Amino acid sequence: MTTPRVLIVDDERNIRLTLKHALKAIGLEADAVFRGEEAFQALTERTYAAMILDLRLPGMDGLSVLRQVSERYAGMKVIIITAYGTLEAVIEAMKLGAVDFLQKPFEPSEVREIVSRVLALPEGGPTAFTYDDYLEQARKSIAARRFSAAFVYVHKAVFVNAARPEAFNLLGGLYEVRDQRKDALTYYQTAREIDPTYAPAQQNLERATLRPYSKVGIVWG
Repeated sequence: MTTPRVLIVDDERNIRLTLKHALKAIGLEADAVFRGEEAFQALTERTYAAMILDLRLPGMDGLSVLRQVSERYAGMKVIIITAYGTLEAVIEAMKLGAVDFLQKPFEPSEVREIVSRVLALPEGGPTAFTYDDYLEQARKSIAARRFSAAFVYVHKAVFVNAARPEAFNLLGGLYEVRDQRKDALTYYQTAREIDPTYAPAQQNLERATLRPYSKVGIVWG
């Protein structure tokens, strides 16, 4: 069986080396380039099971690369790399088809875990992660107090399925963590409107409207 090969697109040499070593440790081959334009040249020469793509690149930026990859290589599974504090760009990238993301600084173990999870996806394109998959990653991130990562996973869950209440309830909790109670109440209410029997949203609404107010006791569900 052919060893899966991963294409790394990042303009920082140390990042490229770190990623290659992390992938080698789990038996994966990797090629690395530092510009988006070079990525497309590589894609014409070899078949890749996945791409690890930095959003900040010289010349063609990562989102532009992602858009073209989604159009021209529909089955490509893309993991994006982002710096801390760029949530809007990450959410946009996930909507464009990226299946997961690495947030700098990251550990080699995180690279191995995410890449292994992405490569284990069934055939069917970069949107193969389900609502429940993203919800699970959001809850893991919340448990680890990685709230920025959770925020992105929850948004992707909503994008995949906006007819279920759990993600909206999690969004409410994440906004409470940010001390944005008004936004939190809106999302809790949305979750309850979707499913009036969903207890976590009801419990959060009751707690968040009490006086004196306290965000202690958020029910994540």
